[in-house]
Formats: sequence, structure tokens, C-alpha cells
Amino acid sequence: MAKTLNILLLIFLLPIVLVGQEFMINVSVNSRQVDGTERKVFQTLQQDLYEFVNSRNWTNHQFRPEERIEGSISITIDERISGDHFKGRINVMSKRPIYKSSYYSTLLNIQDTDFEFKYIEYEPIEYIENTFTSNLAGVVAYYLYIILGFDFDSFSPYGGTPYFEKARNIVNAAQNSNEAGKGWKAFEGIKNRYWLVENLLNSSHNKIRSGLYKYHLQGLDKMSENIELGRSAINEFMEDLQETNRSKQGLYSVQVVLDAKRDEIVNIYSQAPPMDKSRAVNILKEIDPANTSKYQQILKQK
Repeated sequence: MAKTLNILLLIFLLPIVLVGQEFMINVSVNSRQVDGTERKVFQTLQQDLYEFVNSRNWTNHQFRPEERIEGSISITIDERISGDHFKGRINVMSKRPIYKSSYYSTLLNIQDTDFEFKYIEYEPIEYIENTFTSNLAGVVAYYLYIILGFDFDSFSPYGGTPYFEKARNIVNAAQNSNEAGKGWKAFEGIKNRYWLVENLLNSSHNKIRSGLYKYHLQGLDKMSENIELGRSAINEFMEDLQETNRSKQGLYSVQVVLDAKRDEIVNIYSQAPPMDKSRAVNILKEIDPANTSKYQQILKQK
């Protein structure tokens, strides 16, 4: 009898043990810029979004608790257009642990200012694949798939393709939806959701994504064992970025990569040999001239 109970208990526990959500994402909603005293709706929105992100399965992979992808989604409400209609910004950040260290490397750090959505308190946030249910669910799901794409790319060459494709499906579904706000269409700017996933899935720019694998698995992950070998892979990543930028300047995906990696790259090359420093600074000044003064700090470090 005891054995039977143990077997039954194991059966009930198996789904909990074997099926794990992918994310451990902190969600915050900042409504300080909105007039009025009715704040409870924003607290409910924050909790609903946290559950939406962290409590469902976004892939078919099994994630152990320690493997869950960490990061944050921060929403700033700039305007309450009506009772259930809001306008603001969303910042999405994800990070990745580095092998044999306590260090986490930022993979993604995007601020999207074209974020307008409707939310009715206590109504569930619904997401259905290939169906655009709402701009709130669509934007958040899109960025979760972008996070997954970057994370999987960092562990295997082009491993993130299925998730970038899911993000593209959301873009396609938004094209014909009255619920979609700005940021989903090609003509709405050169740095939006449409162009990011277009760049990432465009075979002409493949070296951005293969470079992410070199930078992380062959670069940062190797540095604890062989710093020169790791830095050599990061040198290759830099050259891949340069080649991609020369083939087509102004790619949003290049900016997104640099926004996440800029400070880290400065730290890495500040400790590099003079020849590596000089080459890295020349590349960075070419592809990201607006931040030349930051890159010059590399040469000042001894």
C-alpha cells in the first residue's frame, strides 16, 4: 500500500519536476508620471504581467530552476489616455551566467518608446500564437521571444532561430490588427520591432548572430581557463560586427548588440594587450561613433 501511494505521489509530482518555466524576470510598472490617486490598477497590472511572463511555458525545452533566464521588464506609464488606455515605454533586459564565475553578462537591453496598450483590471492577459489578441500581450511576448533568441544564440550557432521566427510571427499578426500600436511596421521607423527581427533573420546579416556565439561560449565562457583564447574569440566577434556594419550601415540589430555590450567591451579591452586595444577602439569608433569618448577610455588604461 505504501509503495502504491509513493508511485501515485511520484506521478502527481512529475509535471512539477519535469516542466519548468523559462524565465525568472522581474516586472515593474512605474506610474509616478500619471496624475490621479487610483494606483491599484498599476499594482494589478504588474502582478498580472509577472504571472504572464514567468508562469507559462514559452518553449518545449525543460528548464531546471537554476537554468531560468534572468532579467527585467520595466514599464513606465507616461499617460493615461482613458480609463483602460495607457501610453508609455518598456525597457527589456536579460542576462546570462558566465561559465566558472559569478559574473552575469547582459545579453539584451532595449528601450521601446512606442508602447501604447489597453488593460482592464482583473481581465486576464491572453496570448495565442499566430493571433494578435492585444498590444500589451503582443509586445511583451515579442520581447520574450527576442530574449530567448539571444540566449539560445549565445550557447549554439543560430540556436535562437525558432524564437526569432516566433517573434516575426507576432510582427506579421500585428500588421492586420486594429489592436496593434506603433512599432510593428517597416515604414514606422528604422529602429523598431519590425526591423529588429528582420535584421536578426536576414541571412545577409548572419555574422551578428554567429558573433554572439563566439563572444559568449567561445569568448567569455573560456576566459576563466584561457584568457587569451577567450579574447581571441571576442576579437573575431568585433570583426564580424565591423564587417556587418560595412555591408549595411545603421542596422538596428548592431545598435541593440552594442547597447547591451558597450560597457562590458570597454572593461574587457581595458585589460588587453596594446595591439588588441588599438584594433578594438578603431572598430568601435567606426561602428559606434556617437560613443567614441567612451571607447577612448580603453587606451587610457594600463
